[in-house]
Amino acid sequence: MTVVPLHYRFDGSRHAPVALLIPPLGTKWSVWEPQMPELTRTLRVLRVNHRGHGATPAPEGPYTLDDLGNDVLAVLDGCGLDRYSVIGAGTGGALATWVALSRPAQVRRLAYVAGTTGAPPAVSWSKLADQVLGSGMAAVSAETTRAWFTPWFVEERPDVVARLVAEFEGISPVGYAGHCAALDGLDQRLSLARIRVSTLVLSAAHDPFLPPGHGRRLADAIPGARFEVIPRAAHLVGIERAERVNELLMAHVGG
Repeated sequence: MTVVPLHYRFDGSRHAPVALLIPPLGTKWSVWEPQMPELTRTLRVLRVNHRGHGATPAPEGPYTLDDLGNDVLAVLDGCGLDRYSVIGAGTGGALATWVALSRPAQVRRLAYVAGTTGAPPAVSWSKLADQVLGSGMAAVSAETTRAWFTPWFVEERPDVVARLVAEFEGISPVGYAGHCAALDGLDQRLSLARIRVSTLVLSAAHDPFLPPGHGRRLADAIPGARFEVIPRAAHLVGIERAERVNELLMAHVGG
């Protein structure tokens, strides 16, 4: 499939080291806003929107992980970047892994924020794709976004939750379904031992989608990876516990 030009933006000094931020499926680059004030102090931050998210077009699927990975490489190459850190959140972790394995000499540091390198078995990706294509994003919104935040965060910050849910429902069903096809059956576990870059794995203590045990197994499979559990947070831990996530990311990639 032809490479799709991803919607992207830079923030931070042009002279700073680059960090690529890859969001989870179903979110736009705005999911990283709580990280921006800290990361841009010492980094030039590159954010992307997946196919069908934001202003990125959504060709007919299904997509493969190679399709999505080559979209990201086209941005990196088009911007003339030959050295960068990669941070992947949620299912964006699979793309972060793909980039790290495809460009091992160019990736400086790697981090997963409640990330995954495979298709969580609790999700029927083919069924999810059929639902959004048949009935739209709102048909799966409640079920999909339930894992994003803890109940106490939903009570304290309903404005944030409502904004993220609205963004989810505004995503192209074609693009979302295409990504579901790329994730269906995905399993990168046998490739993780080839990662030689310094890696940080963060898990959220109350993440029903990717619980801490998932993150522990991911970290154990990557030589030398550091593993941390963030308390009092669900899947979108970078929003719910931004201060702690920022502290750990800055210590890992900010220097």
